[in-house]
Amino acid sequence: MEPAPFFDEIADADPCARAFWVEAPGRPGDAARVRIARLGEGERGAVLLFPGRTEFVEKYGPAGRALAARGYTVLAIDWRGQGLTDRFLPDRRTGHIERFDDYQRDVAAMVQAADDLSLPRPWHLIGHSMGGAIGLRAVYSGLPVASAVFSGPMWGIKLSAYMRPLAWTMTTLARPVGLGGRVVPTSSPENYLLAAAFEDNMLTTDRATFEWMQAQLRAHPDLALGGPSMAWVNEALREVRALKRMPAPDLPGLCVAGENERIVDLSDMRVRMEGWRGGRLVIEPGAEHEIMMERAEVRERFFDAATEMFDQAGERA
Repeated sequence: MEPAPFFDEIADADPCARAFWVEAPGRPGDAARVRIARLGEGERGAVLLFPGRTEFVEKYGPAGRALAARGYTVLAIDWRGQGLTDRFLPDRRTGHIERFDDYQRDVAAMVQAADDLSLPRPWHLIGHSMGGAIGLRAVYSGLPVASAVFSGPMWGIKLSAYMRPLAWTMTTLARPVGLGGRVVPTSSPENYLLAAAFEDNMLTTDRATFEWMQAQLRAHPDLALGGPSMAWVNEALREVRALKRMPAPDLPGLCVAGENERIVDLSDMRVRMEGWRGGRLVIEPGAEHEIMMERAEVRERFFDAATEMFDQAGERA
């Protein structure tokens, strides 16, 4: 694997953190050079960290330190179309994907890299938001993990009753007429973090973390991503619909979400975890979407609960 850029000055990561390029094969024209990062070192096992839409590995520097302090090596990824991984539209601000299962090609490249890096076993999953949908699909497809933790997973998208049929119709019709790469009309090519004020933002109640995330993007604007494309929304709607029809996986599972979740659908998390044998749902009072970027006490509870489950699953493995 070739070394890749890693912006230490914005990452607040462990000094050992480093990034690599890996190749994710695809159909003609959509193979991707993908950036992964090793964010922490531990001997109890390894965590494959699947970020959400718009995110990048430097954002998880503190998470890498928190998990390493609890004994786990951490490997994170920039999904295709975001971070420093290849993007496929002339306007790189638009979050775009042709097929949602293309993300599984990135997963395969990450798993191969984890093998090449000889990450300690057993492996575990943490999937946030869109990474929670990608991660659940990967588990169904045989991702070699002993347990799975989800933070505000995208198992349903928060849409009003009148917007849902409109979103389905508009994004389905856009693709055959060549408008799949257009940003959805209800969104903007500007990054949400840079456009939003802290007050009533949908990500975190922690002002210091909110301002730190803003500073990351101001320091490295190439990491920023704006609203999703018509194709991305259509593919995401199809994927969450398909995932809802599948039974819960047969491995230990934990889902943590904020009480004030406004981006993905809490009701879908409740349904999923009610049917997950041995699974557990935790709702954090007053918290927003990004549990790992929340107030210190919320973050600590999340990492404690996650690694407690990892420890137990590791002992059984």
